[in-house]
Amino acid sequence: MKISQHVFRDGLLESDGLRTLAAVEPNLVLVFGSWTSFARPGFHATLRKAFPEAHLAGCTTAGEIAGERVFDGACVVTAIRFAATALKIARADIGVMEDSLAMGERVGKALDGPELRGILLFCKGLDVNGSAVIQGVSGAVRAGVAITGGLAGDGGAFQRTWVLDDHGVSDTGLVGIGFYGDGVRIGYGSYGGWEPFGPARRVTRCQGNLLFELDGEPALNVYKRYLGDYAKNLPASGLLFPFEMLGEDHGRLGLIRTILGIDEAAGSLILAGDIDPNGFLRLMHASTDALVNGAEAAAEATRQMVAECGAGLAILVSCVGRKLVMGDHVDEEVEVVSQALAAGTVTTGFYSYGEISPFSATTDCKLHNQTMTITFLAEAAE
Repeated sequence: MKISQHVFRDGLLESDGLRTLAAVEPNLVLVFGSWTSFARPGFHATLRKAFPEAHLAGCTTAGEIAGERVFDGACVVTAIRFAATALKIARADIGVMEDSLAMGERVGKALDGPELRGILLFCKGLDVNGSAVIQGVSGAVRAGVAITGGLAGDGGAFQRTWVLDDHGVSDTGLVGIGFYGDGVRIGYGSYGGWEPFGPARRVTRCQGNLLFELDGEPALNVYKRYLGDYAKNLPASGLLFPFEMLGEDHGRLGLIRTILGIDEAAGSLILAGDIDPNGFLRLMHASTDALVNGAEAAAEATRQMVAECGAGLAILVSCVGRKLVMGDHVDEEVEVVSQALAAGTVTTGFYSYGEISPFSATTDCKLHNQTMTITFLAEAAE
């Protein structure tokens, strides 16, 4: 397995950097960039010309990750040459939110096979039910397949996101990369670091990822009351105050939900993933130290899964809400992850509108919000 990475600081794909990446003769190229870089004329054509034999996949971001740094307005391109792993890409278009389950199922069916070991997903970040996408993909493949990835961002603007695949760039895209064979090694970890505050409130009306009522009151009214002055900046300010999902017995489920939008007329909140209609929700907040500690815990869990592996590729997908809380200290969570993984591991990734990962090696894949998730890829030593 060979890996080469280049950070195009202004998002412009200059030829010298592309030639350096092409030298490893990649069969997969991952691209995480700003909205402006993806919107440049000829963006996909330039990548296809530089890497004619490689699969292309990636998305726009709310911040790009490379090494131990976080960038804004850049384009991070990572070229990977797998020696003993077969690859396949499948794509679908999610026109409206109600398509999420069916399109996830379409991608899962296209990638399923006896040798399938893992799927890396990148999906549009707006007007989508991330939980339904995952349900569709996971329901179409055999048990035990690792599913990870994330939802695209657009710098926190919540206007339009883009996904890249072999065929082009799309604002409705869902792309899955399948990894096949006994040669590939896949590890993952996911952890938050947020703390609850305020009382738990019963979900009294919801539909999928739309939250209409808490304790019989319009959810938006309840949320605005807690946010106070922050409410005038919704939905962006909602990234600072996500919900923790609780079970019917108030037990913690380990799932956090970010607010992606609001509906003033309906008094409702649009969350990034499904809500338990019989459960409770509780607001959360965080400090930089707590989030950095959470990122370290995710890295340690990942390292334990692939303890026999040396260096590899780590794909970090962290939430834009974490980035807003940490501000100028956001590099710290990327640094602590990089330092916890095997020496020589190449790190890439992005800040997202939703993170895709199992909790552990024994649980199903879920949509997470406000977490640091890590996917580690390597190949068995010959």
